[in-house]
Amino acid sequence: MEDIEKKDNPLGTEPVGALMAKFAVPSIIAMLVGALYNIVDQLFIGQAVGTNGNAATNIAFPLSTMCISLALMFGVGGASCYNLALGAGDRKKAPYFIGNSFVMLIASGALLCVISELFLDPMLILFGAPAEVMPYAQEYVRITAIGFPCLILTTGGGHLMRADGSPGMTMFCSIIGAVINTVLDALFVFGFEWGMTGAAAATVIGQVISAGIVVWYVLFRFRSSRLSREHFLPDLPSIGRIASIGLASFFNQISIMVVQVVINNLLKHYGGLSKYGEAIPLAASGIVMKVNQIVFSFAIGLGQGSQPIESYNYGARQYKRVRKAFTLAAVTSAAIAVVAFMFFQTMPRQILALFGTGSEEYFEFGESFFRIFLFCVPLVSLQPVTSTFFTSIGKPVKGIILSISRQLLLFLPFAAILPLFFGIDGIVYAGPVSDVMSTLITVIMWISEFSLMHKQEAAFAAEGKNLA
Repeated sequence: MEDIEKKDNPLGTEPVGALMAKFAVPSIIAMLVGALYNIVDQLFIGQAVGTNGNAATNIAFPLSTMCISLALMFGVGGASCYNLALGAGDRKKAPYFIGNSFVMLIASGALLCVISELFLDPMLILFGAPAEVMPYAQEYVRITAIGFPCLILTTGGGHLMRADGSPGMTMFCSIIGAVINTVLDALFVFGFEWGMTGAAAATVIGQVISAGIVVWYVLFRFRSSRLSREHFLPDLPSIGRIASIGLASFFNQISIMVVQVVINNLLKHYGGLSKYGEAIPLAASGIVMKVNQIVFSFAIGLGQGSQPIESYNYGARQYKRVRKAFTLAAVTSAAIAVVAFMFFQTMPRQILALFGTGSEEYFEFGESFFRIFLFCVPLVSLQPVTSTFFTSIGKPVKGIILSISRQLLLFLPFAAILPLFFGIDGIVYAGPVSDVMSTLITVIMWISEFSLMHKQEAAFAAEGKNLA
């Protein structure tokens, strides 16, 4: 019976390239839309409010990253566990991963919302808010925090819908929220002249509508398994397994958040000692980071698109298909990053100008940050694909090691040490230096895993011959 099920499941039979197109394209679009949420706000805020408004969105960005980290832990973790269970033929256990993931997405979002509202000022100070930027950040975050449960549910729920074989619904859910956000941004920020409040309110309304679609789908339209009330009751073993599998994605985002906080404070400190001042480096670096998020949206989307294919086929011990899915995702990610690299090197000023005007010092620092900090973006684009790969095959520890190596183990030390010798330029150069070293670790880990997979494949083939 299990063999019949495996043969009938398209994840185990359809061409890998076709499956990648089916799952990765909607995933990429969904990730791009998610990245555009923050970018659209910054575009309108930059034009209407100016440099301090742009700096405020950068100060608030770590909280958005925290939302994504929770969404990925329970979303990617739940989806991977579900597909691994289906690949192994365990249809009875699989639905519990979906139900418990859904509950934890909502609960973690509510908890983060409460914490953010209660401890907003200390958090913003920790994130590096200068005195002149603080009022703008307070105004923005007090409203956007209300939408944290919806943002987490939308992002994490997209993985659950993708695991159910509905990547198109994940894409639609993200697009509808982004379109609403963009339209309301124009109305609230320019039409009603509500500034930071208008941008924040537009964001929350879009997130609420997207989250409503996720709730409707999971509760009433889930297809590959029949979900009932018992599947949504908290089950500690299921939650533990989900969290353990999703920890790699969680730590990847947490590492990014920690880096954002440290970099904001370093930019504030060394910016104050330079001709740029405190606000300019914060505003310019925030734009660079968010534009770079578009590149990473392709990489993460490709990794997420390959996740159901890798998880199912690894559970079914079809290792050749696993390797093919990963390789296709990695090569495509690197090719897209090369195109982005060309834009970053040749058009940094034009990109910065999209987010409003500024002084010559503002553009000088922003151009340097674009060209140097993102110099190795084609190399580092491989990291999220590989980290997701380890999560997909049920090896979260390797994924965690890979996730924290670039951000915490390499970048932070360089970002702290180099400015002692080169001032604020040392922060800029810390990016490419850590990127080269983390890429070497990434390549070594994936080659090692492929070698292990070849041995498992040979052992499985020998076992089949012996049984025959």
